[in-house]
Amino acid sequence: MNVRASNDENSARTPHGWRDALLAVLTGVLAMVVTAALGLWAAGAAGLPGGAFPAVVAAVVVMAAGGSVGLSGDAGSLVGTQADLSVLPLSVTLVGALLVARGFLRPLHHRAVAGGRELAGWAGRVAALWIVALVVLSLIARHTFTLSAEDLTGSETGDLLGSDPKIGFRAEIPLTLVFGLLWLAGVLVLALIVSRRAPLPARLLRFQEAVRPAAYAMVVLLLACVALGVLAGIIVMITRGHPAETAAVILLGLPNLVWLALTLGLGASWEGKVEGPFGLPMPQVLDTVLRTPDLSTLNLSTLAEQDGRVRWLVVVVAVLVLAAAFLMAARSPARTRLWQHAVHMAVALTLTVLFICLTARISAHYGLSLLGLGDLGGGLGGEVSLRAKLWTALGFAVLWGLVTGFLGGLAATRVHRRGEVVDPGPGSGSGPGSGSASDA
Repeated sequence: MNVRASNDENSARTPHGWRDALLAVLTGVLAMVVTAALGLWAAGAAGLPGGAFPAVVAAVVVMAAGGSVGLSGDAGSLVGTQADLSVLPLSVTLVGALLVARGFLRPLHHRAVAGGRELAGWAGRVAALWIVALVVLSLIARHTFTLSAEDLTGSETGDLLGSDPKIGFRAEIPLTLVFGLLWLAGVLVLALIVSRRAPLPARLLRFQEAVRPAAYAMVVLLLACVALGVLAGIIVMITRGHPAETAAVILLGLPNLVWLALTLGLGASWEGKVEGPFGLPMPQVLDTVLRTPDLSTLNLSTLAEQDGRVRWLVVVVAVLVLAAAFLMAARSPARTRLWQHAVHMAVALTLTVLFICLTARISAHYGLSLLGLGDLGGGLGGEVSLRAKLWTALGFAVLWGLVTGFLGGLAATRVHRRGEVVDPGPGSGSGPGSGSASDA
């Protein structure tokens, strides 16, 4: 009765919760816009013609939120254009996800249990405002550039175009709303799973002991990779120069690189191709390995052929994953067995690697063709693609998870954990199940 009365009092104190929902959405969207704008400015996009900078910023935020931005072109009746772009600027995605999740959880702290209807209503308010934000961004994310035909194709073929070709982009609102809502749902569900202070419906409380420590450890692992990437970027700026280019990578696509490196350190392989003037951001070794006529394999072996220091990546990844496994075990109930730690870590790491493989892949192509055949080139046509060999990556994740989960659980036996009873006195009434009451 006291808990229910307290919940009712909290609900009455913030009627409908629209103010909190607005704050959560606004902080997330504004942070994404600022991050994207700074990154694009560092990359030199502020000088785009026709006042395109705000539209490009909005397009990057739309893509970061899971939305869809389509490319289009018009080069005359004889010459066609082909263009596609599929990439997530994960730095912008990460900033938005962290702030939206924090705003979503803030009103729910200090609550033991929350009803499913209450959580659904609170999430629905956030989603409604998120839809409004996506629509506004999608309407801004559209622009058309007029290019010089002679510069694109040379004087001989430029005459075929008849007029200067145009290329443009625009957010596809229906797809953006669908995928943007899926993105938001993933963020909110993950926030509830990871946060120890977030309330859950009573029927789900029994799962939190197995799920929450593993989910929290994976989030810490991913954030630790990003922190190391930021540190490496600062060192590069100090020692090698190119501060603007490095800042652009940090602000737009740092997780794309460091999470890719995490999977490579686990033994995963990726395949891809780079051709034309487009390329991958730092480090240059990635571009070198992938810039071949055919599909190339990207793994530790092919990278080590270019730079032997890449092999140290295995050591760094081993330390990070072991630390995550220890953190998971230390936050788990003391009664959890070693084999359970191993299974939990294997499942969590496999899902994390799957997430990276799906979000860090890249596909971009642009070209001009004559009567639908060939590519006129001219220095603009190009292709960048990168995707994981999924089953190999997941297999290595399972193996690493089992081994590190066991070792992390073994190391955590020397650490006092939640629910552990230390040297209970005789007649105290403490039994084998006393730890679970503490954890709940």
